[in-house]
Amino acid sequence: MGTMSRLEAGIIFFFILFLVVFFFDYFFVKRRYLKRLNGKKKKKKNKNNELTEIVYLVNKFKLDKSRLPLNKLCLVFSLINAFIISLVAVLVLLIDTYIILQLVIGFVLLIALIYALYELLGRYLERKGYGKNGK
Repeated sequence: MGTMSRLEAGIIFFFILFLVVFFFDYFFVKRRYLKRLNGKKKKKKNKNNELTEIVYLVNKFKLDKSRLPLNKLCLVFSLINAFIISLVAVLVLLIDTYIILQLVIGFVLLIALIYALYELLGRYLERKGYGKNGK
């Protein structure tokens, strides 16, 4: 039994970071949002109560916000965000090069994954009939 390889350590770090980010994102951030959204007391309408992910999907894909399954979407958003953050962190840490190059690679990966995964989710929701025209 020798020491752990860099790849094995990266895989373990990925899963640990994934779980930490997922639980933090889902249980603290999204639950607080859902509590405010579903709460009986509505003091004043404030656009800050909306998740950025929902605003983006509704505007880009012209979805009907009232028909969206918000509880399920919060779980999906948490999974997507945890996956993106964990994957980018692990890949950047596994690259053995200058810190500036790591930051550039991390930024490009981050933007590409956010765009790609939320694009796929938006198209999936469109196909499922959550568009404003119901198609």
